[in-house]
Amino acid sequence: MADLIVNNKDAFTEWGVRMGDGFLDAIDAPLPLKEFIENKSRLEHGKWIMAANPKLDERDLTLTFTIHGSSLVDYRAKKIAFQNELHKGVMNIQIPTISDEVYHLIYTGKSVSYGMNMARTFGKITAKFNEPNPSPEGRI
Repeated sequence: MADLIVNNKDAFTEWGVRMGDGFLDAIDAPLPLKEFIENKSRLEHGKWIMAANPKLDERDLTLTFTIHGSSLVDYRAKKIAFQNELHKGVMNIQIPTISDEVYHLIYTGKSVSYGMNMARTFGKITAKFNEPNPSPEGRI
């Protein structure tokens, strides 16, 4: 079974990509709530808060991927192919070992960091994503 599926493709088979440090912690973290509706009136003590119908807010994620190649040429080809997938903008990510949920993320292309080993066969990409609708309905 694939550990990581990106846009319906086995990430390791397709690009030599695996989840990096903190990947599961970031993607499986508790979801943020939108601010509650409030009213602060001079005519009343304190403030009124409508907390009866909380809604989830979008969230920003930083995910780390590792890329493995058997040689410099293999590594470069996989790295370029994975970058091309990122540049499509939409990343639908599944982690079958956790659940059947699909995380619908948007690659922002901002604050990307990258590192490569001395043998030029292994690299690490840390990238920023936005999940516009993290609700279970948004993850269908």
